[in-house]
Amino acid sequence: MDSPIVLCFDDRPHVLELRKAALTAHDFSVATAMSGYTAMGILEGGAVDAVLLEYKHEGMDAEAVAYQIKQQFPTLPIILLSPYSDMPERILWLVDEYVMKSEPPEGLVRAVERVTRPTNTDQGHRRRA
Repeated sequence: MDSPIVLCFDDRPHVLELRKAALTAHDFSVATAMSGYTAMGILEGGAVDAVLLEYKHEGMDAEAVAYQIKQQFPTLPIILLSPYSDMPERILWLVDEYVMKSEPPEGLVRAVERVTRPTNTDQGHRRRA
């Protein structure tokens, strides 16, 4: 089976590198994007199994990005990362997993595994072009 491909979307290069290191250590392939334009280009190219979206971005609204992704790719799972424990319900309806940034990297890895590596009771969410 191919390694699941996760698109990590954040506006800070050092954060992207840390997430990429954590996920590749668990046999995930990782694409990165620092802008909405780049992220949508990668998604339109296909072969992405999940999106890891930072709640707080400089100059963008994560809720709007999640909404746009769900409009264009309704079966593509979105994992939201946030430092906040209390998130608006309207954004939680758009995402498949929600991970607190204070969790250790293993919590993030488990969330990515849940949406990309189906179990016997889970149909999975893989979207390949």
